[in-house]
Amino acid sequence: MSPGIISYLEEASLSRFHYWLLLVGSLIYCFTAMDVMLIGAALPALIADWGLDLVTAGILASAGYLGMFVGALSCGFLADFVGRKRTIIITVVLMSVLTGLCSIAWDVLSMSILRFFAGIGLGGALPQPGVYVSEYVPAKQRGRFIGIVETSWVYGALLAILFPFVLLPTYGWRLTFLVAFIPLILVPIVAYRVPESLRYLELKGRGKEALALLKEQGIISAGEKVVVGETGRPVKTSWKELWSSFYRNRTVLLWILWAVLVYTYHGIFLWLPSIYAQAPPVGMGFTIVRSLYWVLIITLVQVPGYYSATFLLDRVGRKPVLIAYLFIAGVASYMLGLTTDMNLIFAWSCVISFFNLGAWAALYTYTPELYPTRMRGTGAGTAASIGRVAGVAAPYLTPFLWVTSGLAAAFLVFALAHVAAALGVVLLGIETRGKTLEEISK
Repeated sequence: MSPGIISYLEEASLSRFHYWLLLVGSLIYCFTAMDVMLIGAALPALIADWGLDLVTAGILASAGYLGMFVGALSCGFLADFVGRKRTIIITVVLMSVLTGLCSIAWDVLSMSILRFFAGIGLGGALPQPGVYVSEYVPAKQRGRFIGIVETSWVYGALLAILFPFVLLPTYGWRLTFLVAFIPLILVPIVAYRVPESLRYLELKGRGKEALALLKEQGIISAGEKVVVGETGRPVKTSWKELWSSFYRNRTVLLWILWAVLVYTYHGIFLWLPSIYAQAPPVGMGFTIVRSLYWVLIITLVQVPGYYSATFLLDRVGRKPVLIAYLFIAGVASYMLGLTTDMNLIFAWSCVISFFNLGAWAALYTYTPELYPTRMRGTGAGTAASIGRVAGVAAPYLTPFLWVTSGLAAAFLVFALAHVAAALGVVLLGIETRGKTLEEISK
């Protein structure tokens, strides 16, 4: 029998086509990160403009994460129902337009409503690039490719600091939110220059369409015989299968990892500008511009953190990277909570930034690998949605602990969460390095 589409995908040499998909996936993820993190850089200005206390500001920030929970959960199902490509387009439009409209908010309630609906697009968009790219790249390079896609988060986070750094002092926070419309440039690119996932097409009985795409991209020759799935029968996706005996441990582990990394990342980095801007003894008393400058430096440390993990994933494996990076980030969080020295706070912030974001690179690679094509969007989206529940809590709990018990209490929670996640990988994790997606899902 002639080989099938998946065999060709796994045996294909990396080509310009693969790198084009990598670029598009990275841009989607970069701009999504920018829209997610804009609120953190704008928050000190909002607090000053509207006279907000820290807890109220935390509730405002949480509204977006509540929307991200809805988006991650619903758009995961959507990706398995209508396809990866259409879901990307829908979520990018939603996140860009609604985040940009935050510029016209007139009070906490209106801003919270806009951020909730923007969050639906943001939460839906975040898992899509990793799911999509994972279904095209051969197993031996999959970790590196998905890690690079995830690495683009840091460039979006940097944009979310650089734009406010330049615009806020002169134009205020309203004009700053208008940069959220920039990702709309990706919509026509995805619509006309990006194909649907070939694994998804074959699963849905659209094998001839997938075969035509393989030939169009030069992965197979025009006259070559290929076995394609043309049953035409829809493949049902059931949320209950996530909890079947085969996938139960994987689901539990991913939910733990997503909850911990979303809580720690957004609990720490969303509030760093405010920690540096608030007056002592609550914060450091920096100006808004100076606080953004410090956060910019700390965010730059994420770049080597991402890349170090990315290039270890296909060499030493997903499990060792996750365990080591989570544990070290936990130790650094604990150490930060023990000191009041500004230089040490800065140093430990950099260590957290390096290893927390390296763990993210591993998680985004790991997540789509643990489920088969028929439920990859659902599994990844559901895990991400659990993370967004933690994301709802992080913007509120961090300032609550900070104000009532000091930074030490807030960072002790971050430390315990990181270490618990590392232990979860030890007990429940499987190694996926070098295996095809089909081998992992058997």
